[in-house]
Amino acid sequence: MQIDHLFIRARAGALEAELLRSLGLAEGSGNRHPGQGTENRRFFFHNAFLELLWIANDDEVRSPQTSPTLLAERLAEGSPACPFGVCWRPSGNDATAPFPCWNYAPSYLPPGMQIGIGADVPASEPMWFFLPKGAAPSAYPEARRQPLDHAAGVKTITTVTLTLPPQALSASAQASSSGTQLKLEEGDAYLMEIHFDHGAQGQTHDCRPTLPLLLHY
Repeated sequence: MQIDHLFIRARAGALEAELLRSLGLAEGSGNRHPGQGTENRRFFFHNAFLELLWIANDDEVRSPQTSPTLLAERLAEGSPACPFGVCWRPSGNDATAPFPCWNYAPSYLPPGMQIGIGADVPASEPMWFFLPKGAAPSAYPEARRQPLDHAAGVKTITTVTLTLPPQALSASAQASSSGTQLKLEEGDAYLMEIHFDHGAQGQTHDCRPTLPLLLHY
């Protein structure tokens, strides 16, 4: 499987996106998730995208349908929960997630489409989920095309490193960090490190304290 997209908790309106824009990342379209109660701002690369996600409707994010996702806990401002999510897509013809999932079908998805949400995952881990029909942004049809040219010169997410507090990892976390683009490390604070293009430019930008994010390219 391959990383389809990543999310990081943001404040309402995701003013944090302005920092990414100032570093030379071109912002794509954002969207709202009716019924789920969340909204985003997004940055697209050739093989995946980064989503800054926040709560837009507290009643919807805590509804019986959405509450099992733990999005309310992950996205609440100041929450001690993990502020990250990792969405996977198939890398071949097998559209089955390699970790136990439950099916989530929010109203904003096309009819018949579902997201596989990692089962029995604590809020101290990222939200692990699987999109059976996910596609790389470079392969989007014309109607969905997003800006992929960045002043920073980045093109492809090659690896992602997530630092999590020490804990016994769920089956979803173990599968997500076994033979994939993703590595897990232990530490005192949550941190996402995105590595672009195998670090060809030798650059690193630390987005803390605005975002728990390091960009390597």
